[in-house]
Amino acid sequence: MAPSSPGPPVVSLRGVGKTFGTGTRALDGLDLDVRAGEFLSLLGPSGCGKSTALRIIAGLSEPTRGSVLWSDLSREDRAQGIGFVFQEPTLMPWATVFGNVFLPLKLAGITREAAASRVIETLARVGLAEFAGAYPRELSGGMRMRVSIARALVTAPRVLLMDEPFAALDEITRFKLNDDLIALWRELGMTVLFVTHSVFESVYLSQRVVVMTARPGRVSSELAIDAPERGPGFRTSAEYAGFCRSASDALAQAMGGAEVAA
Repeated sequence: MAPSSPGPPVVSLRGVGKTFGTGTRALDGLDLDVRAGEFLSLLGPSGCGKSTALRIIAGLSEPTRGSVLWSDLSREDRAQGIGFVFQEPTLMPWATVFGNVFLPLKLAGITREAAASRVIETLARVGLAEFAGAYPRELSGGMRMRVSIARALVTAPRVLLMDEPFAALDEITRFKLNDDLIALWRELGMTVLFVTHSVFESVYLSQRVVVMTARPGRVSSELAIDAPERGPGFRTSAEYAGFCRSASDALAQAMGGAEVAA
């Protein structure tokens, strides 16, 4: 499925815990390796700390305890080395599609003229080059999410962090964006860490699924999804159903044996 086998860890979490000011423990003793070039999904129930772990890796939140270890990406390089796609597109409504995707480059001090070809090329990768002059209000939900993905990709990040980006979309749009995301991952050779509470989505997208316990979150188990190709044939195959069953069972075990609806 991937252009090459995953490499050594690009980032590792060791004994990471996070307790908020309210006293809520979101994470407790989280150990996780994210390998270079892999597509890894964090699967767990709502509120288990998946998004918190993602924000800690991105540097948007500090762990209460434990450490985040980067292999060869310095603190100074992480601004451009990490792309983040949030649950909502969070686009600027007053700016065009071009303007929204240009924003990270603008903040990095690159002029609009110098960035123009890169922005249009990135929009073409997500199928939106012809909408560069449109405004978010003129786009569908799926198209707005594509703009958000393009904004994360325009800096050519080595690691792409995605926090349930397709959760609010209809099933047809979600399936299409899943396929497009896999194609982008193959083309660009980046590392993807994807947060979801959908068993189906985690199995379809990932090389590896890490299952987290209910809050406070930590790793309960992990599954290797050894399927060479993804597409309509895989989605309806007995192999896919078997992987989904295994992931669902692992999630139920992580939640203390409760039944899980995939």
